[in-house]
Amino acid sequence: MVALGGAAAPLTGCDLLDRDDDSRGPDPLEPLAAESLALEARHRAAVAAAPDLADRLTAIADAHRAHAEELRKVIGRPAPSGSPAATPTPAGTDPDGLVAGLRQAEQQGRANAAKACAAAPAERVALLGSIAAARATHVEALK
Repeated sequence: MVALGGAAAPLTGCDLLDRDDDSRGPDPLEPLAAESLALEARHRAAVAAAPDLADRLTAIADAHRAHAEELRKVIGRPAPSGSPAATPTPAGTDPDGLVAGLRQAEQQGRANAAKACAAAPAERVALLGSIAAARATHVEALK
């Protein structure tokens, strides 16, 4: 019985590694998912401040929302709970200034997505490469 009991203990311990709960640390894609939502919010805030930009910015905002949703699927957990981030208030209503600020945010976002893609395991590379490419396209669309 002692031998059997000793063998059972390690098997029980292995079950701890297979648990499907949220006790594991944050996923490396969490910042990219949060950034996608932040970029979406910035584009929507710019449209609210300068409605003439809606044709140009709405599709980009929608793309960021789709990216955040796909990243959440890959992460396998809902967004962290807490108070929702406030919609950013753009600095002014000058369309050129708004677009310039968005372009800068997209450039940083592209760099972050490319960095995440380079560090990702193979099963995540296609999604992250697609997001990096989309953000590069956004930078060009905002010229």
